[in-house]
Amino acid sequence: MVDDYEPWRRFVSTTLQKQPELQIIGEAVDGLQAVQKAQQLQPDLILLDIGLPTQNGIEAARRIREVSPKSKILFTSENRSWDIVEEALRTGAGGYVVKSDATGELLPAVNAVLGGKRFVSASLAGNDLPDKEQTADHSRGGVVLPFPPQNVRIARRHEAGFYSNDRNFLNDLAQFIGAALKAGNAAIVVATESHRDSLLPRLQAYGLDVGAAIEQGGYVALDAADALPTFMLRGMPDSVLFSKLLGDLIGTAAKATKGQQARVAIFGEMCHLLWAQGNAEAAIQVEKLGNQLVKTYDVDILCGYSLSNVQGGMDSHIFQRICAEHSAFYSR
Repeated sequence: MVDDYEPWRRFVSTTLQKQPELQIIGEAVDGLQAVQKAQQLQPDLILLDIGLPTQNGIEAARRIREVSPKSKILFTSENRSWDIVEEALRTGAGGYVVKSDATGELLPAVNAVLGGKRFVSASLAGNDLPDKEQTADHSRGGVVLPFPPQNVRIARRHEAGFYSNDRNFLNDLAQFIGAALKAGNAAIVVATESHRDSLLPRLQAYGLDVGAAIEQGGYVALDAADALPTFMLRGMPDSVLFSKLLGDLIGTAAKATKGQQARVAIFGEMCHLLWAQGNAEAAIQVEKLGNQLVKTYDVDILCGYSLSNVQGGMDSHIFQRICAEHSAFYSR
C-alpha cells in the first residue's frame, strides 16, 4: 500500500480486513520507497496513489514494472482527469479507483485486478461504455473492462483543486499538464509567476521536452495577474472579452498539436486571484464562463486555489458556490 496520507492507509487497512485472504505486507509513503519495497517484497498487488512525494505514482509504476513484473497495480487517486487515468493505465496497471468512491469500489476493484481483469471507477466511465457483456460487473460499484479500455471515455471536465500547501498544488498541476502533453494534447497554463517557474522542472522530470512544446505552440503559459485585466470590466468579467481571450488561446494551442482530435488542458489561477483579492463573486462568474468553455471546445479545465496563501481561508458558503460550478473538486 503506497500513500503519503496516513488516514487513507488506515481506511484501506480496515477495508481489506473484511476479506481475511487479503494481507498487507508492506507500506510506503513516497514513489521511490514504493519501488524499493516492490523490489524487496514482490507483492501480488500494489495499491498506488498518484500524488506522491519524490516520484509520482505513474513514474513509480513504470519502475515497478521493471523490478517486480509479476506485481499487479491498482491506482487509487482523487484525480478524475481522464488524461491522468489513461496515462496511469498505460503503465500496465490493472485498475483505477477514485478515492471518494472507494467505500463501495475498493474491494471489487482489488478482486477484479487480482483476477486478471481491469477495473475503472464507475464515476469515470460516463455513459460511453463498452457492450454490456464486457461490463457485467458494473452493478458491483465499478466497471470491469477488457484490456485495453480504449473505448471508455468521460465527458470534458471542469474541476477545482483546493490546496493546503504548494507541494500538493504543484504535484497536481504537473500531473494534469504532463499527462496532457504526453498524450499529444496541448496545454495552457494561466498561473502566478512562482507556480509557472516551479512547474517547468517538474514537467522536465516527467520526461517532457518543454522547450520543444513551447516552440511548437503546444504549451502556452500566461501570467494570471496580467490576464485578468484583459477581460475584467468594472470589477466583473466581460463574457465577450473572456471568450475571445480563451478562444484564441485554445485555437492556437490546438493547431500546434499533431492530432486533429487533440484536446486542450487548461490550468487557471485567475479565479484564485479574484477570490484572494476579495472579489469572490467575480471568481464565481469566471467559473461559470469556464463551464461555457467546456461546452464549446474540446478542453479539460483544472482551477487551482491556494488556501494556505490567504489568511483566514475560504468561507464555507463561497467554497460551496465554487464547488457547484465544477464537475469534480478535491482538497489536498
